[in-house]
Amino acid sequence: MTTQTTRRRMLFSTIAGLGCWPIAVRAAGATAAEGPAALSDRSADAPTAPVAIIRCQSYEPKVFRQALDKALDLIGGIKKLVENKTVTVKLNLTGLAWKPVFGLPAYETYQTHPNTVAALCAVLSQAGARQIVLVENLYWEKPFEKVLIEAGWDVAAIQEAGGNRVCFEDTRNRGKFPGYSRFKVPWGGFVYPAFDLNQRFEKTDVLISLAKLKQHACAGITAAVKNFFGNAPTALYGNAAPDQRGLDHRTAMFHAGTKRVPEGVPPELDPGQPKGQFVRVPRVVADIFGARPSDLNIVDGIRSISGGEGHWNRGIALVEPKVLIVGRNGVCTDAVGTAVMGFDPQARHAEFPFQGDNHLQLLASVGVGTNDLKRIEVLGTPIKEAVFPYQPQRTAKQ
Repeated sequence: MTTQTTRRRMLFSTIAGLGCWPIAVRAAGATAAEGPAALSDRSADAPTAPVAIIRCQSYEPKVFRQALDKALDLIGGIKKLVENKTVTVKLNLTGLAWKPVFGLPAYETYQTHPNTVAALCAVLSQAGARQIVLVENLYWEKPFEKVLIEAGWDVAAIQEAGGNRVCFEDTRNRGKFPGYSRFKVPWGGFVYPAFDLNQRFEKTDVLISLAKLKQHACAGITAAVKNFFGNAPTALYGNAAPDQRGLDHRTAMFHAGTKRVPEGVPPELDPGQPKGQFVRVPRVVADIFGARPSDLNIVDGIRSISGGEGHWNRGIALVEPKVLIVGRNGVCTDAVGTAVMGFDPQARHAEFPFQGDNHLQLLASVGVGTNDLKRIEVLGTPIKEAVFPYQPQRTAKQ
């Protein structure tokens, strides 16, 4: 087991220096409506960063590239962030089966689109990135590239766009590395104090979340932050864990709380806390993102689905907000994305669209980033002009 790099320790020291690292003891047994208790609420001074909203009419390569360039320029560019560095991009390829919906392939609706990947790889290559690593926790014992090709992706085009500096890594287990890297949750955690992740999340200089703008059955909304739920390897956190060849999801451990982590992996803080998925999933999301936050967030709201995160959800519908949302702080980026969906990013726990805890509010409360729109500089298209209501406002229980 390796430890976190000096760079990560420096990051958390910086967070603490900003007054965003609450030193407090967590209390057990909070309800979904109340949220976790006994952590000092640092929402008022949580960090903020600009977020860009750019109109983007389609996934046509030139159209998307122009929108991406414009969005990145508005937030200050990324050359200094990525030049001569290893850059890892977390894709959103959710699902045990990539079924089409509404007559469209998964990547046109609820997954990362290959054209957005190719465009981002081209931008990173031209900005001087030394290596580009595309990662996801997959559910097949096949090479990553083969899975993508079978799903209709042009892998060769992506590699070419990235200046042949692109590689693909499945992070569902330790992969090519001898062990895992441990990432501690800076505030102590809501459910877990730390996570053991594939070492790629340590052995990288920059981590990007390339996400879709969707609703989520348990977390309310899913974008840059919820995308990192998939960083936890199924080999350690899946239903078959511990199993390096495990191909099952994480519902028993993360959703239901009915399964314990394997020996040697940091256990839950309080196995007696509420086990409902509407409480657990948002808290685990907050813990995972806090343990290893992103450095850049790119949220595709060009075409997506409402009413859920994938083909398995009932009541989903096709939506086309035709926007691209980009920011450095994941919480700020998702707060703006939530507003674009027609929802309140500061909604109370168990207030629609959040079925239980609002994970953006949880992360704001421990100083990871603000979800207060009044404190976020929005560049490009104003929120009021970008709003595309995903569903009518209602209570979470309706």
